[in-house]
Amino acid sequence: MDSHDKEPGNIIERNPDGSFTKETLARAMKALKKRFKVTRLDDESRLGHDPMSKGSHSGIVAVRPPTQYPAEVWQALEQKGRVRIDRNGLVEIIEQPSNPSGS
Repeated sequence: MDSHDKEPGNIIERNPDGSFTKETLARAMKALKKRFKVTRLDDESRLGHDPMSKGSHSGIVAVRPPTQYPAEVWQALEQKGRVRIDRNGLVEIIEQPSNPSGS
């Protein structure tokens, strides 16, 4: 069994103080980004987006978060400033500033 093959119950890990581990939050962000990307691609590929005339992009800015992570994970990410949760439960990814030393 590879190290990346995990049981579904093991994707949520907590630190001794009860907070979520850095790895859990990173996996949640990766899952959210994938959901966001797939949702936007689906929206852009639907009929009505004619790239020859409008060239419009998807207007989707928030998605419903993956259900394999509980709401507490998304709230923890919101407290860290990584996402924004609206009143309908949709999650928007907040772009993080790039490494300032690379400018």
